[in-house]
Amino acid sequence: MNGDEDPGPEVIEGIRSLHERIDELHRLVTQRLEPEGVHAAGEWVHTGVGTAMHAARAIPAWQRRTQGEQRWPVTLTTGVAIALQFAVPDRLVLVHPYWVLPAVQGVLLIALVMANPRRIDRESKALRLLALTFAALLSLANGWSVARLAIGITEGNTGITPARLLLGGAMIWLTNVVVFALWYWEFDRGGPVARALNVKRYPDFQFVQMVSPPDMVPPDWEPNFVDYLYLALTNAAAFSPTDVMPLSRWAKVAMAAQSLVSIVTVALVVSRAVNILQLSPFLAVFVHTRRSA
Repeated sequence: MNGDEDPGPEVIEGIRSLHERIDELHRLVTQRLEPEGVHAAGEWVHTGVGTAMHAARAIPAWQRRTQGEQRWPVTLTTGVAIALQFAVPDRLVLVHPYWVLPAVQGVLLIALVMANPRRIDRESKALRLLALTFAALLSLANGWSVARLAIGITEGNTGITPARLLLGGAMIWLTNVVVFALWYWEFDRGGPVARALNVKRYPDFQFVQMVSPPDMVPPDWEPNFVDYLYLALTNAAAFSPTDVMPLSRWAKVAMAAQSLVSIVTVALVVSRAVNILQLSPFLAVFVHTRRSA
């Protein structure tokens, strides 16, 4: 192994196994020598254990095998995204009745939670396909709403009040944030399970903790869904990367696409709502004049 290469998961597992064997040897030696008042061997074994543990902890958590992140953050966030679809106006919904797609998404989410209720650490092609199907359905529903909203605003026939327009646009924008956070989380280094198993070495996103001094980062830090949600939110709000940098080409394309969708949604919705509010007094005066005539 070259000096500039990071130890792989096999090396970490070997260190852990060595630690367990040394710990057992320490216990046996101590039991044998303590009656005779001899502690040198025990102290030597204890020093060896400390050295092995220090070598294991020196490797950042995101570069070694871990137990997998907790399930509840992504479950709670995607559950909110499903609920937000009920606030979208009917004319912007892909499938009618409006509750069909959210119901299907809810069933898929329940299945994913039942498969990994506590931590996401189970490697399965079926579960992977189920997770990507869930993300695709959520993306399809929200993408259709964005397209219908943009077409309605540009043609001037949204058919809803300024308040409903702003509310619907906000729900679509927030759902878009969750959708892209889900895709970032699902594909960075192969997904949450692949990251926990340390399957891929090179990350697709560079978080601040990855390049910060070791004394400023907890030894067990690794990116989880909350970090990807923050990435999606700041990218949608700033229309560009902030403190998380895309490294791979697909990550750059995805962040650029999210920025474009966010710009279109915010610009069209806000401008249309402001125009409607400005025209409302003039329309009222015009209607009153016509009735008087």
